[in-house]
Amino acid sequence: MNWKQIKWKLKYYWQYFPFTLNTLISAVCGWGAWRLLYKPVPKGGEVSPFIPFILLMGKMALWFVGGLVGLSILSTFICFIYYLYLRNSKGNKLEIEFTTETKDGKKNRLYLNARLDGAIRPILGFVKGRLYYDDNVMTDRFGMLSNKRREQSLWRVGIVGKSRLRLPDIKEYDLKGGFIYFHDMLHLFSLASAQPISGHFYQPPVLVDENDREVFPKKTESMEVRIEQLRRVEGEHLNYKDFESGDDVRRIVWKLYAKNRELVVRVPELFEPYASHLYLYASFFADVKTNWLDEGYLKEMLNYYKNCIWTVYDTLGQKEWDLRFIADQSFHIPEQLSDADMTSRIISNSTWHKDTGLQQYFNPKTGTVLIISSLTDPIDLVNILDRCDASTVIYYVKVSGVLKHFAPLGILGRILFLPPQDRLARLRTNWTFSPIRFQISKKEKEIEEILNKSAVTWAIL
Repeated sequence: MNWKQIKWKLKYYWQYFPFTLNTLISAVCGWGAWRLLYKPVPKGGEVSPFIPFILLMGKMALWFVGGLVGLSILSTFICFIYYLYLRNSKGNKLEIEFTTETKDGKKNRLYLNARLDGAIRPILGFVKGRLYYDDNVMTDRFGMLSNKRREQSLWRVGIVGKSRLRLPDIKEYDLKGGFIYFHDMLHLFSLASAQPISGHFYQPPVLVDENDREVFPKKTESMEVRIEQLRRVEGEHLNYKDFESGDDVRRIVWKLYAKNRELVVRVPELFEPYASHLYLYASFFADVKTNWLDEGYLKEMLNYYKNCIWTVYDTLGQKEWDLRFIADQSFHIPEQLSDADMTSRIISNSTWHKDTGLQQYFNPKTGTVLIISSLTDPIDLVNILDRCDASTVIYYVKVSGVLKHFAPLGILGRILFLPPQDRLARLRTNWTFSPIRFQISKKEKEIEEILNKSAVTWAIL
């Protein structure tokens, strides 16, 4: 058993420790109040006539608060024992469901809906839950404070809770298990019960600031939508086809006839006024060292890149065209999902890779929008741009922007007044002197120069 497993075992069994920091603090405060209120009055000393009254009021308040706390603690133990009975006899366990909702204009916020059938909330107390996933990483505790009632009845059948779930990365998670905690009103005791939960869930990308560009589809799958600009359509078999009755003999390719003894004719260039589908490509190819892919910097860049891709997809999805997202990685996604939900899940599951380059991935003939990152191979980008024209729209995501400090504070100010609170804050502090920063900054400038010299329509996100 290595140190990581030992650390997890200690953290796991620590959940069953019934006392908290509040237990110690409350014990010290209670002991101090008792000494203060029940301290014997010195004999022979002068005592103010108000002192006995103040002491009496203090004792009444102490006994009242102590009675409430004691009642809450007693109900906590009773509710916990009753839940253990339900778990062992009826198999009641924590039921969870993950949903994505729109709130305050932000789409794809991840919410956790939890339900515990049959359980009773302690008097003035709390019931909370917790999950652990992937490599035994634990979430923050979430509350379950609402009663679940039967339809058209006041009779309660359990407790439920809904909370916003904030996880470090936009990806799919492997749920391993969870805990349920029963707390009294002051959180003096924490009575835990393990929950056998398993499954998968994913944190979807969210919207960032939009930067819209005019786009036109290049792919025709139906003749229902008419476009403003005529679209060039190439003929079959490299602009040639077999000779048929009625074809103009002047278009016969005699060189091919002399070589293959087959009559073929040139297909004239056509201009199609219809286009039904807009194809969106987003490359996750990372032209960096392989050992960098697991760096915290690239993880935060990946989260930012996914949010930008989802923003572009959501913006284009509001137009009249049918939008198709072309992934550069393969996933097993449930087919019953809607196009938007499927795309959201594909984006969440995507990772930086070194398998499929930009030239093998993007098709300039059908692709209208291409999203690239600061980790794109400049050579591949040049070769792709040579095959594109002004109808191709490229969104360039400068992923290093997620690590920049936006507050107008110096390094000393950030150290003194803004201590790191999460992984992103710590990475931002170290980013200034990171060797990865200099190489990515150089690559970003090179990509921007290439785009400036091209004929495509492009924008920076």
